[in-house]
Amino acid sequence: MSNNCIFCSIIGNEISSTTIYEDAVVKVITDISPANKGHAIIIPKKHFKDIFEMDEDTASHIFTIASKISKAMKEALNCDGINILQNNGEAAGQTVFHFHMHVIPRYLDDTVTISWKTGSYSQGEAEKVAENIRNKM
Repeated sequence: MSNNCIFCSIIGNEISSTTIYEDAVVKVITDISPANKGHAIIIPKKHFKDIFEMDEDTASHIFTIASKISKAMKEALNCDGINILQNNGEAAGQTVFHFHMHVIPRYLDDTVTISWKTGSYSQGEAEKVAENIRNKM
C-alpha cells in the first residue's frame, strides 16, 4: 500500500466503493464517473505505479479477470462491445499512478469516443522498429 494513493485507500477499505469482484490479487469496482453504466476498474491490490513495475503473474491475472468481467458485462448489460483501456505514464494520459485497467461496456449508439490520428511507416521503418522492440524482450 502507498500513502496518498486513492486506489490503495479503496483496496484498504478506507474509501468506499462498489465492488464487482475481489480475490487475493485484484479488486474490481464500478467507476464513480463512468463512461457508460457498468464501467469497471480492475485494481491490483499490490501498488504498482504502472505496467513497467508490474510482474508478469499479476499482469496475466489482471487480463484473465478483464476477460471474465467482459463476458459477464456482455451478458448482464447486453452491450454491443467492450473497450479495455490502460494508460502508463503521464504522456499516455495516466492520472492515477497506481496501475489500473478500465473495462467499459459499449453500445452502438453511445457517445464514448476513443480516437487518434493514424500514421504510417517509411520503407523498412516498421521492421527496424519491430527489431528494436524484439531485441528488448
